[in-house]
Amino acid sequence: MAGPLIAPSILSADFARLADEVAAVHGADWLHVDVMDNHFVPNLTLGQPVVEALLKVTDIPMDCHLMIENPERWAPPYAEAGAYNVTFHAEATDNPVSVARDIRAAGARAGLSVKPGTPIDPYLEILKEFDTLLVMSVEPGFGGQKFIPEVLSKVETVRRLVDSGELTILVEIDGGINADTIEQAAVAGVDCFVAGSAVYNAEDPAAAVAALRKRAAAASKHLQA
Repeated sequence: MAGPLIAPSILSADFARLADEVAAVHGADWLHVDVMDNHFVPNLTLGQPVVEALLKVTDIPMDCHLMIENPERWAPPYAEAGAYNVTFHAEATDNPVSVARDIRAAGARAGLSVKPGTPIDPYLEILKEFDTLLVMSVEPGFGGQKFIPEVLSKVETVRRLVDSGELTILVEIDGGINADTIEQAAVAGVDCFVAGSAVYNAEDPAAAVAALRKRAAAASKHLQA
């Protein structure tokens, strides 16, 4: 990988102006889309029709984070719609490998996400079935929360396995990522950084993306700018 990936989260965007908000983060590597069903998490956001609409107005690869129950049923259609990466939660299914294989078969990269309180060790054996691991650094459900640094031990564990050649997986982090926290996440071994309010609350969102990427690259031991 050439450098850190920055994935602006449209959870922090103006939902009434989504096409404009997506255009405002030109230069971003991925576009992070939080799908919430008001069951797995206590919030309701947007779903597949909105993703399909956004795919028509941007070339930025769509990173769909499904905070939903029953990913067996709902995850593959996001891949079929054209999402680049489809991530679901380990806590939401008893058969994550089957879901990952279905996502891949439908044409997308498959991602596994874990909540802050979920240990990574029980999932290390199955990570070879996934393209990305999304470590949540806040409790999923709402944007604007404070970063939980304790989750970085999970990142460090997986980074060691990647660096040793035992795993090939992209490590992503989501929650409270901003100019003050991105460096410690980069040092721990993160490849892709989801940032919501740090991007969309900025006067120039595209410049904020570039600034975050530069900070991550300067701090990272494994990525080059």
